[in-house]
Amino acid sequence: MINKTIDINMMDEILNKTIATVEDSKEEIFEIAESMRTECDSLQSQLEEMKKKTKDIMLEVVVLEKEEKQSRQSLLKVSKFINKYCEEDIKEAYRKANLAQVKLTIKQREECDMIKHRNDLEIRLSRAGEVLKKADGLTSKIGVALEYLTGNIQDMHNTLGDFQQKRILGQRILLAQEDERKRVAREIHDGPAQTLSNMLIRLEVSCKLMDIDAVKAKRELEELKTIAKGSMKDIRKIIYNLRPMSLDDVGLIPSINRYITSFQQETKICVELIVLSQVEIDDSLLKLTIFRIIQESLNNIRKHSRATNVKIILEKNNAGLALNIRDDGIGFDVSLLGEQQNEDEGFGILSMRERAELLNGDFTILSNSKIGTKIRVFIPHKI
Repeated sequence: MINKTIDINMMDEILNKTIATVEDSKEEIFEIAESMRTECDSLQSQLEEMKKKTKDIMLEVVVLEKEEKQSRQSLLKVSKFINKYCEEDIKEAYRKANLAQVKLTIKQREECDMIKHRNDLEIRLSRAGEVLKKADGLTSKIGVALEYLTGNIQDMHNTLGDFQQKRILGQRILLAQEDERKRVAREIHDGPAQTLSNMLIRLEVSCKLMDIDAVKAKRELEELKTIAKGSMKDIRKIIYNLRPMSLDDVGLIPSINRYITSFQQETKICVELIVLSQVEIDDSLLKLTIFRIIQESLNNIRKHSRATNVKIILEKNNAGLALNIRDDGIGFDVSLLGEQQNEDEGFGILSMRERAELLNGDFTILSNSKIGTKIRVFIPHKI
């Protein structure tokens, strides 16, 4: 027992040192990523400006080439019929031809310099983009590792019976965290980030319009105000999906009803919630578990079931809390769940099962093509 305590203390000390090192590394990599992102933005702006200048000077070279060609033709004509022209005309023809050639040579040199500068900017932007991509990837991976390391390792030691169970749980934790991070990153990138980027561009245009057309600028700003409100709504939705604040504010049942209303609007699937007991649940972990199981179940129905109707029955008594979810979809072969742990549906069901089992609950699922899918969850909980 003494040796085991010493080993645990040593592990904790090593773990704390590792966490501190990883945190420092994460901050350094984040600073590198931000620096490279600023560099990429600057290079992109310079490149766009250089492309415009290069295009303009190319057009100038084309014009000068035509002028130089015309001056050479004029000089050739004067040289061919030299007896028909006076000395002053001959000198003027030579002067114009020489001047056109000099202008063309200078402009061609400028063109070459600009093309070289443009190519250099493209190479620098490409390299900076690669560094930024690697830095963002490392930041994400280190974040996952750090979150895992800072978890309650002692509780895992007490809960898990052997090394194999620890390894499996660790993999599932990492997978769940990575999936959640990807989902949130994708929602932010496809929603608010894109909107804000568009707003920045339009704000720059509005600023320039203020001195030119104030009415048009005001109309543009009004449109941006509407877009900003929509972006705020998207951000609130992302925050709500991470942690439904209404669970603590208004309780479990109103939160479920609110989510069902949103789900029905998005999917056109009819969902009926039946509550057989109005006893309030005080345990915040139990409320969150029930909410997440319903949320994950409806998410699976949306993706896989092709159902048109869903019935959710919730009942709480002295023995515990019972949750039944039934849909009229196409169903699936439950025996294949063990082979689907890397698929969305299999992982979702696994997540629901683990949430129930963490509270010493039971999770059962029945499904086939004739009856759709039935999920039953029972969690013992004394009132």
